[in-house]
Amino acid sequence: MLLKIDPSALARLSLAPSGPNLKSSSPPLKFQQSVPDFLTPEEARASILLLLYKILLGGSSSSSSTASQLSDILNNGTQTPTIDLDVARQDDLYLLNSCWPGVALHGICALLDHTVSSLATVADAVAALSCEALKADASTAFNFFTDSGDGSSDKDRVAVANDFKVLLNGSKLRGNLQCDQVYNIPIIHGRLRSLCKSVHSSTRVELNSIPSAGGGASEDLTALFSSLAFALQNLGESSWIRAKLCLQNLAKDNLFPSLAESFSAGCPDVDSLKASIMTFVSSKMEKNYVRSLHEIYNLSEAVRKIISWEATISFISLEGSELMENWQVGTQVKEVIDGASAKSDKKKDKKKKVMGKGTTVLMQFIKDRLQSVTSKVIDSSALPEKVAQGFLSFLDLKDPGFEHLLQKVKDVVDSNESRRLPKLAKGTRDFAKEQMAVREKAFSIIGNVFKRHGAMALDTPVFELRETLTGKYGEDSKLIYDLADQGGELCSLRYDLTVPFARYVAMNGLTSFRRYQMAKVYRRDNPSKGRYREFYQCDFDIAGDETIAADFEVVKILTELLDELNIGDYEIKLNHRKLLDGMLDICGVPSHKVRTICSSIDKLDKQSFDQIQKEMIEEKGLDAETVEKIGSFVKLRGHPLKLLLELKKEGSEFLKNDASNQALKDLEKLFQALDNSRCVDKVVLDLSLARGLDYYTGVIFEAVFKGATQVGSIAAGGRYDNLIGMFGTKRVAAVGVSLGIERVFTIMEQLQKDEKQALRASETQVLVSILGDDIALAAKLVSMCWDAKLNAEFMANKRLTKHFDRAKEFGIPWMVIVGEREINEGIVKLKNKEAKVEVEVPTSNFVDELMRLMNDASSR
Repeated sequence: MLLKIDPSALARLSLAPSGPNLKSSSPPLKFQQSVPDFLTPEEARASILLLLYKILLGGSSSSSSTASQLSDILNNGTQTPTIDLDVARQDDLYLLNSCWPGVALHGICALLDHTVSSLATVADAVAALSCEALKADASTAFNFFTDSGDGSSDKDRVAVANDFKVLLNGSKLRGNLQCDQVYNIPIIHGRLRSLCKSVHSSTRVELNSIPSAGGGASEDLTALFSSLAFALQNLGESSWIRAKLCLQNLAKDNLFPSLAESFSAGCPDVDSLKASIMTFVSSKMEKNYVRSLHEIYNLSEAVRKIISWEATISFISLEGSELMENWQVGTQVKEVIDGASAKSDKKKDKKKKVMGKGTTVLMQFIKDRLQSVTSKVIDSSALPEKVAQGFLSFLDLKDPGFEHLLQKVKDVVDSNESRRLPKLAKGTRDFAKEQMAVREKAFSIIGNVFKRHGAMALDTPVFELRETLTGKYGEDSKLIYDLADQGGELCSLRYDLTVPFARYVAMNGLTSFRRYQMAKVYRRDNPSKGRYREFYQCDFDIAGDETIAADFEVVKILTELLDELNIGDYEIKLNHRKLLDGMLDICGVPSHKVRTICSSIDKLDKQSFDQIQKEMIEEKGLDAETVEKIGSFVKLRGHPLKLLLELKKEGSEFLKNDASNQALKDLEKLFQALDNSRCVDKVVLDLSLARGLDYYTGVIFEAVFKGATQVGSIAAGGRYDNLIGMFGTKRVAAVGVSLGIERVFTIMEQLQKDEKQALRASETQVLVSILGDDIALAAKLVSMCWDAKLNAEFMANKRLTKHFDRAKEFGIPWMVIVGEREINEGIVKLKNKEAKVEVEVPTSNFVDELMRLMNDASSR
């Protein structure tokens, strides 16, 4: 394009300060530099253009001439290998020499910034077309990527998944294909989006910075673009593999036999992408930063071609038959008889492909664009190549049509009405049908374990009087959600289920009660991975038992829960509050500071001891010697039986302290019981475990997941003998455990993703399918199923495919099919595709026959 300098920029230059002029008799100063010969014309032009921009940004009043010379170079229409400028002032020459080392690098950065961000948007649209062409199970793939509400979700992955849902919304081409190149689209495309933002931000800074001779930014920028290079490689490889899969499907129909050859000849392959990466890495290691970024630009061009071929093959897969028919109609010689056109043959009935609302709009846009290309083809074998050429031109950033395509994709995605719907409150989440299936499964397991140990269900209000909750949680009291004062009682949302349970026991004068409760609690915490502001707790408590036997049973229940939930490896960290109190007494901590120091120690699973040490000295007033002694104790952890022997050795300071000595006796009994129940190996005695809540008085414990998903503690509990008595009634000893089920959900959902499991959201066993609109008949048959306690649904529709689609979507194994013939003959058809069962039975006793077949299938 012809370049024109804004007059206001030149006017600014004329007002800029400048150094002394050269004497009129002196010849002009010379600035001569060569543009690297390996740069593409676009890269060379970008370099010179950026040099001009730097002159306009930081030049002097005499720089107008230099700017005009650079403008002439850019407008002469040829690639100029050498820049030869006459410069009027010494400071202008200094400016040019300062800018030159960075202009080529930053010019390529600017090109990549524009190229890759544009390519990322188009890559989404092309990948959506591939999903349609492959009939991929896209909904399963993209439903895994949802905003968890705890601040831990990758927002770019979620955004990509949401955009694909918009593009594919309403598609009937969904099939069973499950492959990494579909499942990983949100990961690969989301990573590219994220890097595009970083690249754009850094590039803008460099382009608009005051010219400097410093070169430190080159290495930093190249490091940032390294990540972009590998992201482009991943994008290109996944695009190439999807194109190959589409091509294999096309080969089965033998529609365009020459397409595979054209693809092999014209499309860069995976090895060429690897070669570009190797060249980039080699140049970077040699600190040839301009060449390394040039290789990334070449890589982006190769990826653009791959995406163009993916678009070509997807388009032909979806529209190949229609494309061929339209070409044949367009090339036929029309016979005119008696002034009237000959009637065309009756159109053959063909099944219409129902694509997503977004992809349908894009396909029509592309068809309109390619019409001029395909209409000129004489030989049908040349159609694929012409379409490929059309896409290569279409997806060229220099082509005016590219901006139209880019805008069309953005319009389709932005048209999503859900974007204008309210957002979730921070720290909360919705549970979709698949997640509800996981949750209900977990609740069923947990409830069964609790009932196995004689617990009875209890429910308490979601909010309590504020006075009920205050003074029970130590420093965590600041996390209580207070409800607005509306002129009545002051209330707060419950922080946990333990204090409401204690209030219930005290209020009703109970002295013995085994209860379980699964309900939501609320904490005004900062959301993080697995940490929410609204979440479920599953509690089991024993009130009225002071013996260590109750502590044993509660810990044993926790091991049963985690084993039966099958989440993987875990450990239960265990300590005793009296052992902790004795330890702090031995270290010299004043009694009035014990609870606040416990709160500091409780943070050791999240912070280093150095950070905790600083807090205890600077904020809580302990001396360095005391803190150092605490540090030597809190590092003690190990197998319960072995570490207990160490702590009970003759001369141990713990034996001389009354509180810690009593704790060691309790722990000895507890560990022997756990050893006999074969679960002591799941427990770790850990003297750093403090549990910051004020109401604990004895054994305390916390379960931690040891797998790849980092979620922190997943369960905790302990003995709280004085909490119930705090409500003004007599003292009732109690011990309990609380399972943080939200974090367990996070682990279970991750395991599902890793193992690509698909849980049925519906438990429907039977679909009663009436091929028509006879609701009365449907009501009769489905009621027979319900009366037999079968999980059944019904559907009345003339199209059999609708019934099959419904059964497939919800994973319903059995179908009771009734059409006109079956009605006339008084029979129904029982069908199970997976079990390969299809029988016709009398309507009168079809339920008995159906249940027999279901039992036979399950026994096999």
